[in-house]
Amino acid sequence: MRKILFGGIAAGALVALVGIAPAHAADDVAQLSVLHGVPGLTVDVYVNGDLTLDDFAPGDLAGPLELPPGTYTVAITASDAADASAPAIGPVDLPLEAGQNYTAVAHLDPAGTPTATLFTNDISTIGAGDGRLTVRHVAAAPAVDVLAGGTAVITNLANPAESLLTLPAGTVSASVAATGTTEPVIGPADVNVTEGTNTIVYAWGSLADKNLAFAVQTIDGLHSTPGGVPAGSAGLVATNQPGDSTGWWIGGAAVALALGISAAAVYGTRRVEARR
Repeated sequence: MRKILFGGIAAGALVALVGIAPAHAADDVAQLSVLHGVPGLTVDVYVNGDLTLDDFAPGDLAGPLELPPGTYTVAITASDAADASAPAIGPVDLPLEAGQNYTAVAHLDPAGTPTATLFTNDISTIGAGDGRLTVRHVAAAPAVDVLAGGTAVITNLANPAESLLTLPAGTVSASVAATGTTEPVIGPADVNVTEGTNTIVYAWGSLADKNLAFAVQTIDGLHSTPGGVPAGSAGLVATNQPGDSTGWWIGGAAVALALGISAAAVYGTRRVEARR
C-alpha cells in the first residue's frame, strides 16, 4: 500500500508506481524521484518527519514529485517502525534547487553498508536524433567496465559514480565486466534508447549475495528545436530540457546495464552520506 502523504510540502502527488504519468518541470520548483536499491529491506520513508512512502520495497521507484526549493530531511526506517526515531538510513539532508531534477537513491556502498546518494539528473537539451545515456553504479560490487563489441568504452565505474554518453538513437549490444577484464558478468544484451529521452540505468544490489539487479528511469520530452525529428538506427538516444516527462520501468536482464556505448564522461554526483 502507498500512502501519499507528503505532509504539506508536496507541490504535487508522489505516485509510487512502476509506471508514472508525465510531470512537467517548472523553473520555480525542484523535481525529486526516489529509488529503493537496498535488497531484502522493505522500508518506510519519512520526509521532514512525515511518513511519505509506506512499505517501499526493494526495486521500487517513485516520483517525480514537484517541491519548492529547499533542504528536506529524509529518514528511512523499517516498515514496521512507529516513527522516524530509529532510521535504517539517515536522516540525510537533500538540498534541492529550483529548476533541477533529482533522484535520491537508497543503496549499498561498496562494502555493503546501507547509504544514500542524491543524483542531479541532466535535463539539458541535445540535438535532434541524438540522446543521452546515464549509467549509475549503486551496487555493493567492485568497479566495472562496460564493453561494446568486446571493447571497453566505460572503464573503472565505481559506486556511487555515474557516466553520461551522447549517442545517436538505435540499438547497441553491451556487456559488463569487472574492471580490467573482458569476461562479461552481465550480458551481452541489446539496449534500446529512444530519441528525446535521457535513459538512466542503475545497477543495485550485492554481488556477494548474488542479488544484483537493474532499474531504469527515463526522462523524456527533452528535444532541442526542432523536436521529434526521426532518429537513426545505429546508436542510443536521449535529450534534455526543463519541461520534462519522467517515466520508470524496472529493467532486469532486458537492460543488462545499458551502461555506455561510447566514450564516457563522468558527470558530477552529489553523495549524501547517511548519518548514524
